[in-house]
Amino acid sequence: MKYVFQFLRILAVCLLAEILQAVLPLPVPSSIYGLVLMLAALKTRLIRLEQIKETAGFLIAVMPLMFVPAAAGVMDMLSEIKEMLWPILIALFPVTILVMAVAGKVTQAIAGKGERDG
Repeated sequence: MKYVFQFLRILAVCLLAEILQAVLPLPVPSSIYGLVLMLAALKTRLIRLEQIKETAGFLIAVMPLMFVPAAAGVMDMLSEIKEMLWPILIALFPVTILVMAVAGKVTQAIAGKGERDG
């Protein structure tokens, strides 16, 4: 039963995120709202980590399985993708490097802030 209640807590945050996405006129996916809501709930201790830890760990462990349909779809459209391969690669590499750099800087800033606060 513990896992059911943990999953229901996570599901409640996802439901709130879906509601926010439908109500707010911003072009933000509900998954981003969900991440922000979960972070806020954890930081304010509205939800404690112990209340979702095991189920969240399980969901993270099975996450790679969620990419199998997308990979199958890409393989199914391989002929169309071949036509656009160079534009895709030209866009993919700089964007990947940019995302890695920004994520690294944000992580360093947050880690540095935590060291100063501690």
